[in-house]
Amino acid sequence: MSTQRYSSRIARRSALALSVGLGLCAGSAWATHGMNLDAYGARAGGMGGASFAYDSGNSAVMNNPATLGLREGTRNDLGVGLSVLSPRVSSYHPMAGSVGSSGTNYYMPSISFIRTQDRFSFGAAMNAQGGMGTEYGAGSSLFAGGMSMMGKMAMLSGEEVRSELSVGRLMFPLAYKVNDRLSVAAQLDFVWAGLDLKMDMDGRSFGSMVQSGRASGSMVNAFQGAMQQGMVRDVNYARFDFSDSSDFTGKANNTGFAGKLGLVFKASDRISIGATYHSKTKLGDLEAGGSTVTMGVDTPMGAMAIPVTGTVKVIDFQWPETYGVGVAFQATDRLMLVADIKQLKWSKTMENFVLGFTADAAQGNPMAAGFGGTSMTASMAQNWDDQTVFAFGGEYKLMDNLALRAGFSLTDNPIPDSTLNPLFPAITKNHMTLGLGYRFNKAHSLAAAVSYAPRVQQTNSENGITSSHSQTNWRINYNYTF
Repeated sequence: MSTQRYSSRIARRSALALSVGLGLCAGSAWATHGMNLDAYGARAGGMGGASFAYDSGNSAVMNNPATLGLREGTRNDLGVGLSVLSPRVSSYHPMAGSVGSSGTNYYMPSISFIRTQDRFSFGAAMNAQGGMGTEYGAGSSLFAGGMSMMGKMAMLSGEEVRSELSVGRLMFPLAYKVNDRLSVAAQLDFVWAGLDLKMDMDGRSFGSMVQSGRASGSMVNAFQGAMQQGMVRDVNYARFDFSDSSDFTGKANNTGFAGKLGLVFKASDRISIGATYHSKTKLGDLEAGGSTVTMGVDTPMGAMAIPVTGTVKVIDFQWPETYGVGVAFQATDRLMLVADIKQLKWSKTMENFVLGFTADAAQGNPMAAGFGGTSMTASMAQNWDDQTVFAFGGEYKLMDNLALRAGFSLTDNPIPDSTLNPLFPAITKNHMTLGLGYRFNKAHSLAAAVSYAPRVQQTNSENGITSSHSQTNWRINYNYTF
């Protein structure tokens, strides 16, 4: 193979690292339906994620809050839960081999309290919306080298490449039973999000962004000026680096609000129909001070890294609006069948990603002094498709206090081939689920579920890198009724 062809392939692999960083910031906590979890709560998790038309427990705050109105009498429900997401991700390129992500377990807790009194159900709940990422160790072959801005083969930073996003909600539902047939609900959600990112891009990719206008600002102008003056001869790589040490928060973070509406209608004693709408979030830009953009450059004195410290902003990252309908059919006294259809409007939130960086006025490294106070904005098209999810499940009461559950969900992945990257392969599609529920007595109950997404593969049409992803997710919920 010629050096030119080999260099071209390395360039394409490193260009992917750029799309990783920029696309990933918009949601590295891909769960199982794009960035959304396949289910919330162990009861729904055992039945394919279907949850819109029956009482799915306190997890209704993440599903359809109107189902809280199906409860009778006066009661209090205290719930705690834990979801464990266990992805298995790897990426392959003919010139770099296969590399596996070491991010294999992500823990997502929940706690809730709902009171039902007369016709009203209300309370508060905190739940993790998502919490995943990918991690490739230092020296990973997939991110080792690329092309410089001037077209020479160049090494990247050689440091760890990773991403992690955490999104959570504190929710305040209010459900009202209009009559014996109809319940409605409205809910206010306080939302927070945090992102960690360690990402390299090669010089050619960075230069391409500058030439196309996707990377601009006074920081870019300063580097161009340094090159024109001969102080910088070439750019080998650029690295964005902001991360904290927590498994539950991200260094770039902010808060905002969202809302939910829902209704449940009992068409008969055995059939219920539910519908819900979840609004798009209104989050502030995710911001991280103490961040670094490092430029790996060639100078008259040799190759060196110039770390520029400053503040990163992930601009206008939002969770999409979602709406859906469902039906629950009590086929017999022991068997219930459920089905949902919902749509996630990724096209409204994942069309573009914008990352901003403002350098500190005072720089600790003398080589970075000329970049003090400068800024840069980088934008990248994502072009995600909207996603329609079909969920089906059933619950069979083997005994009065023991229920067995099973289900599955069907969907397509929303990511186009051209924007797929190994740090963000949110490509899982269909899921198979099993679960059970056990009631110890009138006060105490426990539910558990497991879902499995079979291994899928997708190849980036621009660079030939193939990503594979399978996933096993576990859920457990305890409820105390008093």
